[in-house]
Amino acid sequence: MIAAGMFISFEGSEGVGKSTLVNRVGKWLRDQALSVVLTREPGGTELSETLRELVINEPMAVQTELLLLFAARAEHLDKVIKPALTVGSWVLCDRFVDATYAYQGHGRGISMGQIDLLVSAFVDVMPKLTFWLDAPVSVGLERAAKRSAPDRFEREKIEFFDRVRTGYRTQYEREGDRIVRLDATQSADALFDEACGYLTRLMSAAK
Repeated sequence: MIAAGMFISFEGSEGVGKSTLVNRVGKWLRDQALSVVLTREPGGTELSETLRELVINEPMAVQTELLLLFAARAEHLDKVIKPALTVGSWVLCDRFVDATYAYQGHGRGISMGQIDLLVSAFVDVMPKLTFWLDAPVSVGLERAAKRSAPDRFEREKIEFFDRVRTGYRTQYEREGDRIVRLDATQSADALFDEACGYLTRLMSAAK
């Protein structure tokens, strides 16, 4: 009998430390002899990565942005996420559906109803647990500015990211049984320890 896989997503705005946490949690799980797939959205497959480059770099209508994200997500689910879960792997995904509600919904002003419709039509697997790394917008943007040259999203005004953070908070209030808020202003080690504590309890409950 194949062990049950687990789908975990990591959410948050720019500069909150998602990628670092995903990699550390992935290594921690592998150290426990679990099969782990690390992936991201948009992206995760060759086609989805191509769509990612368009979305983060090319000017486009907000509706085009939304549809490209769901096209990339459909490919990602079909080629990576669902096959990995089927064979019992843990899937750790840097952003998923909640990012769409936060960025395209609250950030860009697309109606929640339109996003709900696309989720209902094209997303048949949701994370078992989502870590929302939350920090004041100014803190995240200051960290992000120390990285590579900003992409199309990172060049948005601070008001955009205020709306995005509100979007994540709304998702947290809407789906608090799935989404766990982590204080991303704490150290990377403290953030890692807190996330591993939740995952340890999740694994114990699944036994």
